[in-house]
Amino acid sequence: MTLMRRTTSPMDFWESWRKLFDTSEDRGWMSVEEMHDGSDLIVRAELPGVDPDKDVEISLSEGVLHIRAERQEKSERKDEDGYRSEFRYGSFSRDIPVPAGAKPEDVGATYENGILEVRVPIAEEAKPAVTKVPITKK
Repeated sequence: MTLMRRTTSPMDFWESWRKLFDTSEDRGWMSVEEMHDGSDLIVRAELPGVDPDKDVEISLSEGVLHIRAERQEKSERKDEDGYRSEFRYGSFSRDIPVPAGAKPEDVGATYENGILEVRVPIAEEAKPAVTKVPITKK
């Protein structure tokens, strides 16, 4: 019999810890997609079961869009066999780098059917003027 030593990375540790408290693969993590629509950056985040007025914070600072959300779920069941109560809660966040030219006052967000959509208009950067330099012969 040969004994093998298994090495683990820090990511293995945190992944195991997350799986211990999370029954589904994606639960608790914010799924995000990014796309461009013209000069706008659009970030869509899957946030079912949250109240965007109370549970979501969005900010833009130093070229990074910060999305933070908190979810709280509670279920109760009473029947002739007894009473069962479960709860699940947690907060999570994502940081998305945005191109230069984004202004915090222009950022807008909407929430519909569990999807948060953040639209970040990116100002067209002024192209430097090109001046043709004449060449003289000697």
